[in-house]
Amino acid sequence: MNTEYRKISLDGLWHNNPALVQLLGLCPLLAVTGSVVNAIGLGIATTVVLIGSNLTVSLFRRQVPEAVRLPIFVMIIAAFVTAIELLMQAYTYELFLILGIFIPLIVTNCAIMGRADAFASRNPVPAAVLDGLMMGIGFTLVLIILGAMREVLGAGTLFSNMHLIFGEAARAWKITLVEDYRGFLFAALPPGAFVGMGLLIAAKNLIDAKIKHRKELIKDSQAVTTASKRVRIT
Repeated sequence: MNTEYRKISLDGLWHNNPALVQLLGLCPLLAVTGSVVNAIGLGIATTVVLIGSNLTVSLFRRQVPEAVRLPIFVMIIAAFVTAIELLMQAYTYELFLILGIFIPLIVTNCAIMGRADAFASRNPVPAAVLDGLMMGIGFTLVLIILGAMREVLGAGTLFSNMHLIFGEAARAWKITLVEDYRGFLFAALPPGAFVGMGLLIAAKNLIDAKIKHRKELIKDSQAVTTASKRVRIT
């Protein structure tokens, strides 16, 4: 993979993850992650809007006047959100009702506007599309992990109601981890989402610290090896 594209991919998935690092789009992230199916629904919608808006902004980046750049970006994002909203009403209506206002609120998601302004408007189409895809996947993965944590703790199940996205065959995907589970109400409520998000951010920071420490040890080891070499001159 091209070095630039590899960096874009790693930034979206890990180093500059919109949810864990940029801390953008937290309102819908915390609000709808009561289950995995909700998380997947919002994640797919956000990813499609990210890809579409990045693609369009990059295509017309040289034609957009600086004075009206942000209003045009908002209109582009709103057009894609409207399309996603109509598609969800047509094909996943029950999930659309569950997600409610948080689908149209994608228009105001700072992660999408931020990528359009900071990246897509300054880079060619392939890089912009890859950035939108990776940022969307990174955001969706955080949604799914948080949704899984809250569903397991709040309801004692996993992958319930997956038929809302994948059809009737997906009803069998439901996993009941605890029979007759009374539920942990805290996990299902907004405070549980905040705590879960904090744990995910802490876990990422811990992993980053360990990776940095390991790199420093390797660097020090290489420096010692280099310094210990002796050159014999005859």
